[in-house]
Amino acid sequence: ETDVLMPLTHFLATRLAARLSQARKSGEIAWLRPDGKTQVTVEYKIIDRVPTPQRVTCVLISTQHAPGVTNDEIRETVINKIIKDVIPAKYLTEETVYHINPSGSFVVGGPQGDAGLTGRKIIVDSYGGWGAHGGGAFSGKDPTKVDRSACYAARWVAKSIVAAGLARRCIVQLAYAIGVAQPLSIFVDTYGTGSRPDSEILEIVKKNFDLRPYWIIKELQLARPIYHLTSAFGH
Repeated sequence: ETDVLMPLTHFLATRLAARLSQARKSGEIAWLRPDGKTQVTVEYKIIDRVPTPQRVTCVLISTQHAPGVTNDEIRETVINKIIKDVIPAKYLTEETVYHINPSGSFVVGGPQGDAGLTGRKIIVDSYGGWGAHGGGAFSGKDPTKVDRSACYAARWVAKSIVAAGLARRCIVQLAYAIGVAQPLSIFVDTYGTGSRPDSEILEIVKKNFDLRPYWIIKELQLARPIYHLTSAFGH
């Protein structure tokens, strides 16, 4: 669906968040403030067994703002300078619904408005709404914890399967036990789009990827000081 081999919904949502930040930091939209949320709904059609994006049906953006800005100004600016700048015109139609700050004024944000860290950003940091996620959080976890490292590894394996032409769409799930290096379970599902049976692709994965935490950290170089850079807009 995208050049980065991630679902279109997740890709657009993270790019919208990044565009909001860029417009705020550059001063292009002076009343923007740091807190915000983006969500994109896409209509898919199954073509040759592959879910294929047809159009964006709904875009939700809630963004913190300075006092005194009207909802009408926020809506017009966000639609024209953020959404239409990010989402390709071919996906936007007259039926696309825009929810811009649907709860009204959003002046108080950040920790002052909603405190909390560990447990947040689980899905936005990984796969968007497509992944059947086990619930582990990235926040507050170093790469020795499989909540973080194995999540990266599963996505690495799935994207490699697609990039190698073994499938058009793929999910990889890993299960671990504390103190046991080898995964308890490795699961591969290509949603019927595989060029080979899923069982054969699973064997290819087992032969080509060492999914023990030490080797995940080594192969993906997870000991580098990269986490500040990945703390926003997805990993």
